[in-house]
Amino acid sequence: MPFIAVDFEASCLPHYGRSYPVEVGIASSRGWSRSWLIKPSPDWMDWHWTEEAQALHGLTPERLTREGLEPGEVAQLLRDAVRGSQVIADSHFDDYWSRTLFAAAGERRHVPVHCLADIQAFHDISGERLVRAMAEADLQRRRRHRAEDDARWLAHLLIELGLDREDQLLPARAAA
Repeated sequence: MPFIAVDFEASCLPHYGRSYPVEVGIASSRGWSRSWLIKPSPDWMDWHWTEEAQALHGLTPERLTREGLEPGEVAQLLRDAVRGSQVIADSHFDDYWSRTLFAAAGERRHVPVHCLADIQAFHDISGERLVRAMAEADLQRRRRHRAEDDARWLAHLLIELGLDREDQLLPARAAA
């Protein structure tokens, strides 16, 4: 089973309030990547937006309203793109934002996102090897805090660490 790295950008981090996804990016272990801007759902209008988040990703509510796709369309594109793959993120927040996106789309089932920290093989990697792999992945990233670039960074990191095999990517609780 191939993996797909995913990254969501959001209106704010959840500890600042109710946050919603503004962009989702994916990168395949096979080398392709893609991202979509998400038009804010009417359900999210009273949710939180922070200047700190906007400063990081550079997206504005106006741009999302103008250029973003409806949550239902993004949810379907994401589901189609990751079908048959294990979806991995570098944060537990990404599963929350996947749930939020699919709920706004009126779908009961979201794309489940596993966190890198939940993969047992990740914990078996030496600190020195991790630092080297992260430095190599950093060389491949053009910018931070944009979903597609961050997803490509994670995909590159997983490959550098040799975690791109199905038996390595099973979360610790699934492998047990």
